Amino acid sequence: MQQGEDSVLKKEKIRKKAQHWQTRLLSFLKWILFSIIIGIVIGGGVGTLFYYAMKWSTQTRMAHSWLLFLLPVGGLLIAWLYQFCGVKKSRGTNLVLLAIRSSQPLPTYMAPLIFISTTITHLFGGSAGREGAALQIGGSLGYGAGKLFKLDEKSLHVMTLCGMGSVFSALFGMPVVAAVFALEVVSVGEMYYSALVPVAISCLLAAGVSNWFGAQPVHFTLVAVKNIHFLPFLQVALLAALCALVAVLFCYAMHLSGYLYQRYLTNPYIRILVGSAFVIVLTLLLHTTDYEGAGGDVINRALNGHTHPEAFLLKILLTALTLGAGFKGGEIVPSFYIGATFGCWMGSVIGLDPCLGAAVGLLSVFCGVVNCPLTALLLGCSIFGYSGAPYFFLACAISYALSGYTGLYSEQTILYSKFHPQYINKKAE
Repeated sequence: MQQGEDSVLKKEKIRKKAQHWQTRLLSFLKWILFSIIIGIVIGGGVGTLFYYAMKWSTQTRMAHSWLLFLLPVGGLLIAWLYQFCGVKKSRGTNLVLLAIRSSQPLPTYMAPLIFISTTITHLFGGSAGREGAALQIGGSLGYGAGKLFKLDEKSLHVMTLCGMGSVFSALFGMPVVAAVFALEVVSVGEMYYSALVPVAISCLLAAGVSNWFGAQPVHFTLVAVKNIHFLPFLQVALLAALCALVAVLFCYAMHLSGYLYQRYLTNPYIRILVGSAFVIVLTLLLHTTDYEGAGGDVINRALNGHTHPEAFLLKILLTALTLGAGFKGGEIVPSFYIGATFGCWMGSVIGLDPCLGAAVGLLSVFCGVVNCPLTALLLGCSIFGYSGAPYFFLACAISYALSGYTGLYSEQTILYSKFHPQYINKKAE
């Protein structure tokens, strides 16, 4: 009798295990299917289209410098679009991060809205990047796809992550960096490993599709680091610490500009007109177009050892004046610009090779403003190669710690203290 009961229990246990494996397999296959759809349609399709929209707007602006004087017209159009869609206060990337952690809905109409607005900003010479827009476009479309398939709340979060990473991947051509960034940026100290497979697949497919359509991956040339020595390590550590302060300055400038604009200029149309005037006047006074758009050419010059000492401060100022006024775009490529120009200049001051200093500065400021050390390290290895990885690793670690709890995204949560083994769960400042 006892043997019969044991046999029944064993069969029931085997049956339950088989059901569990069947459920896992079906879930795995489901996410592969969804990630293929997002990677090809949203990342590869929309992301590639956004890449060429950014390329066209930049080339057109550079060919016709007079377009800067139409910046107020573009600004008014952006303000009207947001008012027309009923967006009284744009939360940008913060809304995407909040939607991943909570039941906060993410409207699909945000995708075309930020797509058009960012293109306008770049076309008419606003000082802004493009990756923040990529996160918003991908996140809102991924969320919308999840709603279309009638997925539950937790699954919507995964779809949003896939959308974020895939458009970012298509735009920059770095699927590994894009995937890790999407998983790391929401809650610092906790990776969304349950989304690892779908995010990885969608990012890889998006990069492949965009590359097939001729999109060029982001790449900066850096002279190979041939030898690793003790003195450069000390210089890199010092530079990374200074870059952490620059990252804090950039974050505070971005937050303060938005606050001051909205406090003293409550009308969005007046606000964006005043911001346009600031950008135009400063650009004319400086007699250069170096601060328009994302500034990829300036970053390349810095990585080749050429920059102006004041370039990083002016980029901080103009980016804050542009985005704070209501123009759209991103802050990550401007952080590359700020870090590369500061690192190039300060590297030469402290005796570090200015080219290596620019690379270290780029990664350190980026790490400091987004609080993503793993992404920053992978970014460095992806665009500069692995010869400088020990320096990059040290720089990212120091910048992450010394930048404190500041960050570009106020809805980003930092789960663990940067200085003690302690759970704090606080939002970035």
